[in-house]
Amino acid sequence: MLTDGLTWCLVLAQAEGGGEGQVPFSFLSPPILAMIVLFFFLMILPQRREQKQREQMLSALKKNDRVLTSGGIIGTVANISADGKEITLKVDDNTRIKFLRSSITQVLGEAPKDEAAGKPA
Repeated sequence: MLTDGLTWCLVLAQAEGGGEGQVPFSFLSPPILAMIVLFFFLMILPQRREQKQREQMLSALKKNDRVLTSGGIIGTVANISADGKEITLKVDDNTRIKFLRSSITQVLGEAPKDEAAGKPA
């Protein structure tokens, strides 16, 4: 009885090919490849574009730009450090706060002329 079961397993293993002649990466069937390509176009490419736009926005940052930080603070760029990593924002007449350049989330435009000149509006 036991030998009949063992013989049956050997016959099934040989019928499947026994591991010989199988194509490597046979798990990459067309539907799975299509899902991988779809994932790339829907997830990875838009993320790369968004990251590129953010880098361009941060590199174009200049003095007197009104910006929004990740903490929700709106201010005007008063100074950019020599290495470009730190930015000093003018928030009020006498209030200046240093931020990392990476904490800037949005450029709101250029400051009004009165604010840029240091005169209250």
